[in-house]
Amino acid sequence: MKKHNKKLSDFKINETGIVTAVLGKGQIRRRLLDMGITNDVKISLIKKSPFGDPLEVFLRGYVLTLRKSEASLVEMKMLDEEGNDA
Repeated sequence: MKKHNKKLSDFKINETGIVTAVLGKGQIRRRLLDMGITNDVKISLIKKSPFGDPLEVFLRGYVLTLRKSEASLVEMKMLDEEGNDA
């Protein structure tokens, strides 16, 4: 994994990135893809619960809640505050 890439589960609140890969196999990968988490989609982390699980993210104009284990399967390319590559 490149230095500027990280897992969605490792994002801090208000960080934004672009999906570079959806990992996992079978049903869990299909579920993530069905929820709209596909390559080149912009995702922002809105909130984390006090213990870090689940996470609330914003993508494609809606808010989605994910388990940390699900978010760890999503590789992201970081964007800066202006939406440019970090």
